[in-house]
Amino acid sequence: MTDLPTHTEKTLGLVIDLDTCVGCHACVVACKAWNTENYGAPLSDTDAHGATPSGAWLNRVHSYEVTPEAGPPRIVHFPKSCLHCQDAPCVTVCPTGASYKRTEDGIVLVNEAECIGCGLCAWACPYGAREQDPSQKVMKKCTLCVDRIDNHNLPEIDREPACVRTCPAKARHFGDLSDPESHVSRLVAERGGMDLAPEQGTRPVNKYLPPRQKDEEIDILAPLLAPVDQEPGGFLGWLDRTLDRLG
Repeated sequence: MTDLPTHTEKTLGLVIDLDTCVGCHACVVACKAWNTENYGAPLSDTDAHGATPSGAWLNRVHSYEVTPEAGPPRIVHFPKSCLHCQDAPCVTVCPTGASYKRTEDGIVLVNEAECIGCGLCAWACPYGAREQDPSQKVMKKCTLCVDRIDNHNLPEIDREPACVRTCPAKARHFGDLSDPESHVSRLVAERGGMDLAPEQGTRPVNKYLPPRQKDEEIDILAPLLAPVDQEPGGFLGWLDRTLDRLG
């Protein structure tokens, strides 16, 4: 089994704004593209446009219809990938030491050369964030794009996960959650950032910002539409006035 570090120098992770995410899946596509072409062994993607497509994905977006206590139902888009838990059960259950947590920043990774594809880590993960590559038979997971954030040959603006860099709605944020003055820590404090399934006791690093209550529904097309006449015209108007007189 693999031991978890007692302390990490940083706690790098994601903060995802559920109020802003529009469910466009740009993060999913960017993750697939970057991790297929760069870090480690590429993610398999066979018969992508055929009758039996098969492959591995590290990031997914689930969509749910929710009904608030006040207000109409709304759709909430819920992105999910590895949460890089501080008490990561996927690490402690690994029989070969392939799964490990980095001491310098707390990122959970897989050494694919030592992975035997037993699937114990996927079984232990309460979030379903581990996936076995169907072609290579080794476990895959979000790496927070370590090959980007550690690569000082890239411009500083690009030294963040591909999903964060590509999000058009700016719903994904990356930083050090152990630093109370970091952008992500301030977001969590100001918006009441939440853990996913805290009852599991894994202490996930990634946080979710809850959707904000809408005071009223706003029709963004209203300024472009002609005003509606409150008094009916034509035959219906004549009929309405006639019936009023008969009454």
